[in-house]
Amino acid sequence: MSSQSPVTRIGIVGTGMISRCLARLISRHYDDMTVTRVLTRRPIATVTDYPLTEALTQSVADLVDHCDLLVECSGDPYHGTEIIERAFEAGIKVVTINAELQVTTGSYLAGKGFLTEAEGDQPGSLAALHEEAVQMGFKPLVYGNMKGYLNHNPTPEDMAYWSARQGTSVDQTTSFTDGTKVQIEQVVVGNNYGATITRQGLEGLNSTNLQDSANILAQLAEQLGTPIVDYVIPSGYSAGGVFVVGRHDEDQAGAIEYFKLGKGPYYVLVRPFHLCSLEVGKTLRRVIAGGKILLNNSTTPTLSVAAIMKKPMAVGDVIERGIGGYSVRGEAVKIAECPDHLPIGLLKHSVLKRAMEPGQIVTFDDVELTPSRALDIVLQQHREAIHHQLLETQLSESVWTAAAERAPVALPKVAGSVLS
Repeated sequence: MSSQSPVTRIGIVGTGMISRCLARLISRHYDDMTVTRVLTRRPIATVTDYPLTEALTQSVADLVDHCDLLVECSGDPYHGTEIIERAFEAGIKVVTINAELQVTTGSYLAGKGFLTEAEGDQPGSLAALHEEAVQMGFKPLVYGNMKGYLNHNPTPEDMAYWSARQGTSVDQTTSFTDGTKVQIEQVVVGNNYGATITRQGLEGLNSTNLQDSANILAQLAEQLGTPIVDYVIPSGYSAGGVFVVGRHDEDQAGAIEYFKLGKGPYYVLVRPFHLCSLEVGKTLRRVIAGGKILLNNSTTPTLSVAAIMKKPMAVGDVIERGIGGYSVRGEAVKIAECPDHLPIGLLKHSVLKRAMEPGQIVTFDDVELTPSRALDIVLQQHREAIHHQLLETQLSESVWTAAAERAPVALPKVAGSVLS
C-alpha cells in the first residue's frame, strides 16, 4: 500500500469470539485498515482477553466519532439496533455479522442507511456463491445450508460443555444446536433474493449424498415456481459449507459435464467452508471500494422466524431469551400465512400472559414484551409486511378483516386498492 493511501478506521460492536478474531486479523494483515474503537458493555477492566484493549470503549458517541466504517457483531438485536441507528445518523456505513439482528430489525434499518451482512457466516457465504453462480450463467433454484448436528431441545449441561469446548457463548451454542440459527440464516437469504420456503421450519433433509438431496430440493422449487431456501444434515460428508443448486442453458450441458459437474439438469455449486471472521475483511474492502450491498434482510421481507415453544409454561412464567434459550426455538414462516407470530428476536425477559404447550407458536398476544426501540421497529415493519403481501395477493375483504384482527397493530386500508 502506498504511504499516501488512506487508512480506514474500523469501529467494532461487541467483544466476543468474532470480534476478537477480526481485530487480530485487521491488526496483523490489513495495512489499509485500523481498529480504532471497540464498544463493550462489560467493565473495561474485566475485558482481559481482548487483543486491542486500548481500543475498548463503553461510549457509543466515542465509537461513532472515531470510525469510518462500523462492524456490528454483538449478536444482540436490541443493542445492535440502537447502535446502528446512531451510526446512520452520523452517515456511517454498517457491516454486520449478526443474522439475528438482520432478521429482527434489519429490514427497517436497510431502508435507513447502508447495511450489509458480511461474507464469512453462512448467509454472506451464500451471497458470495450466488454472485459467482449468476456470473457463470447459472439460474439458482435452491440456496442451501449445511448443518452438522440438530437437537431441538438440548440440555443446559450439554450446552455448557460444548460452549466451553468450542469457545462460543452458551446462548450461541444453544441457538446453533436447536436449529434456530440455521432458520434465521436461511430466512435472511430468502428475503434478500426473494426466495421462499416449502413449509414452516424448512425441509432439513437428512443427506448421505448432496446431489441426491439437491435434486429433491430443486424439484420442490420448480413445483413452486420460485427459488427456495433450505438446509441439509449431512452424513458421510462435511457439513462445513453452503451450496447453490441451479439450472443452466441446455446447450452448455456437454461442457458442464466435461467440467465434472454432472449431467444435470440440476447442478450443485458448493462452497465447502465458511470462515466467519477471517472472511469479513473481504466485505469491508468491498464497502470501502464503493461496492454494493452483499446481503441484507431486504426492505420488503416475506419470511420471518417464529418462536416455537420447547416446553410447557404457565401464566407468569418468564422467557428469559428467545434466540439461544431453553423455552423456545425458531422456525421459518411465511409472514402472510402467520401474521400474528412473534419474531423470536423480540423475546427477552418476557412474561407469559397465557399457558403454552410444546410446539405452539408464540404470538404477540401471548406475552408481555420488554419495551425497546427494536420492538417499536418490528411492530411497524411487521404491519407493513403483512399489508404488502395482502395487497400483492389481492385477498378478499373477509381475509383482510381476519388478518387485521390477528395482526399486532392496526392494518390500514389503502385508497384505490382492491381492499379499499
